Amino acid sequence: MLTDIEIAQQAQLKRIEEIAKKLNVSDDQLEQYGKYKAKITYTPDQQKISNSKLILVTATTPNKSGSGKTTTSVALAQGLNFIGKHAVVALREPSLGPCFGMKGGAAGGGYSQVLPMEDINLHFTGDFHAITSANNTIAALLDNYQYNNQGTPKSLKKILWRRVLDVNDRSLRMINSGMGGSANGIPAETGFDITPASEIMAILCLSTSLEDLRNRINSILLGYTYEGNAFTMKDLGATGAILILLKDAIKPNLVQTLEGDAAFVHGGPFANIAHGCNSIMATWGAMQHAEYAITEAGFGSDLGAEKFLNIKCRAAGIKPSATVLVTTTQSLKLHGDCPEKEIKLPNMDALKKGMENLDRHLKNLQQFGQTVVVALNRFHFDQEDELEMIRNWCSANGAHYAENLGFAKGGEGAADLARKVVEVIENAPSKAIEHTYNLEDSITEKLTKIVTKVYGGSGVVLSDKAKKDLKELEKLGADKWPVCIAKTQFSFTDDAKKTGSASGHTITIRQLIPQAGAGFVVAVSGEIMRMPGLPKEPAAMGMDIQGDVIFGLS
Repeated sequence: MLTDIEIAQQAQLKRIEEIAKKLNVSDDQLEQYGKYKAKITYTPDQQKISNSKLILVTATTPNKSGSGKTTTSVALAQGLNFIGKHAVVALREPSLGPCFGMKGGAAGGGYSQVLPMEDINLHFTGDFHAITSANNTIAALLDNYQYNNQGTPKSLKKILWRRVLDVNDRSLRMINSGMGGSANGIPAETGFDITPASEIMAILCLSTSLEDLRNRINSILLGYTYEGNAFTMKDLGATGAILILLKDAIKPNLVQTLEGDAAFVHGGPFANIAHGCNSIMATWGAMQHAEYAITEAGFGSDLGAEKFLNIKCRAAGIKPSATVLVTTTQSLKLHGDCPEKEIKLPNMDALKKGMENLDRHLKNLQQFGQTVVVALNRFHFDQEDELEMIRNWCSANGAHYAENLGFAKGGEGAADLARKVVEVIENAPSKAIEHTYNLEDSITEKLTKIVTKVYGGSGVVLSDKAKKDLKELEKLGADKWPVCIAKTQFSFTDDAKKTGSASGHTITIRQLIPQAGAGFVVAVSGEIMRMPGLPKEPAAMGMDIQGDVIFGLS
């Protein structure tokens, strides 16, 4: 079989105007970025949005044998269109950090990709650049404010804002700035996060209009005065400038699948260190323009799906009609302690042990009130008795089951999955979301409920720093906001090495970060870093370009 990039480069793309016409998007609503990608402007129609069937795609705990969640999201959209339904997928934009680091791109794979793959995985329409620029302009303006008000009552006692960069660069996690004399600013200890962790990214993805974006930027907490008062972007007085930088970035991006179906790709917060969902404007756009809208939330149900249901659905006023839980026999065997080099071989014992991970994710979703379809991405080496065991297990545990061959066969290969999802939605009306916590709960109560109900743990432990942060948050009134736990994606614990389905553990919260514009509190757990590092052999080392042909990008 051809590689992802070879398949993408051989595809015959349709011009973006043709894709837009399928959605009844007029030329006046379309802002083209070349032949095959565009931004669209639309006025949300809540009646049309509420009539659409939203499908959430999540997965079991990721490991070295990934489940293929984005590929399944694209395949499901293709499969629904293949069986005669009208479906649009809404995905996040890939970050350059993982692209050039370890994880690779995020445009799907095989014959279930969004195109143009190379553009989407690289600079695309410049949204990440705009977010990075907006974030760092705030940092520069804030430093300038401090420089020009040093020694006066206007000077800030504490600054919270950090710079960002869309590159995995561990050397920038903690730095000293303003060195080299007074002409270069005020010396300070600061650092960089990766762009997907920026509050500007979260704000952009949660904003429902340009005016909402303005209000959220105004609310950003930048630091504290010497009197202990909050100092916000509204106090700084530069909201207009930041809004100008983001005026185009807030518009959803329209592209296409390998089979010429419309796809929205917009916003890109990570689910381990941020809230892990594409923009509300893109999700609403897919729902407004299609009978079925498919969206994915990053990593497993303990991260992306939990944040989608507890944070994004509250902000957007939406709920899934069904949830698809993606897995593979290889991934489950790894969770069952099978050696990586043997995961393609028959191993019923490892598979059965690995089912404990699937069980935890299924129960997580069911406690949210979700009707779940387990989508098994099937490979040629999968054994029929192993598949039969998974199929029977799903039936016994209240989950529907379907196999997906979208990677190898595109929409036709995902037709069975599509039919199962339609059947489930038509026969099981969607329920109200049963949120993990109430907004009136304290921050500690919210964290404890996530750890006990979703992670299978016994509770949280706050570091001395987190306890101090908690007191400041309570003074702000932030104890009534949702919480967004930054946690390793590889485990239900805060230790990446503990795979499978851990229970009874505690989660250590070392820092609580207020994101007033986004409207939630980020709780940093364990050793998770908001600026990732590069692996020993970064993917970038195997990339090249000859003429217009790119090699090594996937």
